[in-house]
Amino acid sequence: MKHRLKNIFLAGLAVTVPIGLTIYILFFLIDLMDGLLRVIPAAIHPETLLGMRIPGLGAIATVLLIFLAGLVTTSYAGARFFRFAETLVERIPLVRGIYQAIKQIVQTMVSKEGQSFKRVVLVEFPRQGLYTVAFVTGPVTGELRRKTGERGISIFVPTTPNPTSGYYMIVPEDRVTDLEMSVEEAFKLIISGGMISPPENNKQLRNG
Repeated sequence: MKHRLKNIFLAGLAVTVPIGLTIYILFFLIDLMDGLLRVIPAAIHPETLLGMRIPGLGAIATVLLIFLAGLVTTSYAGARFFRFAETLVERIPLVRGIYQAIKQIVQTMVSKEGQSFKRVVLVEFPRQGLYTVAFVTGPVTGELRRKTGERGISIFVPTTPNPTSGYYMIVPEDRVTDLEMSVEEAFKLIISGGMISPPENNKQLRNG
């Protein structure tokens, strides 16, 4: 009886924890986006005009703002305005570096031609004989290629269980081994600390 109760409890835990954490993260993101509305003056704040608080209004406003920015940017006048604004931003020394770095990252992520996080590889790290999963972020060019003196690639080695932090490294391309798992499967593997492994024949299943 005790063993059966334990199995029932573990089965319930396996169901409720993922659902609970998913709901918690969604509410956290919604609250975070709702906080963006604080920049709006109280006199014209949506909650003041409506007379009530609407959860998720910030998320809706953020999506609409992004869509509106896209419409403006794709117009002739809007494109000229944003180019002028970028010119002003790029004249500020510290802000210029931060803005350009963020802009390049975002453009790489949304670009169809972008190659970031398209390959999952196995690399020896932090020393020979130990292996970890990494993501290829692009080829090494310019000064970095000249200084390294060999054909290298840029890789990102994420940490567990938080893959948003990690290490950027330049390694020879022949020192990494391509894996068949997808980027999503690799993230699951990293976040779970190896407890969630991709299926053995994942590539054949995707191609089939």
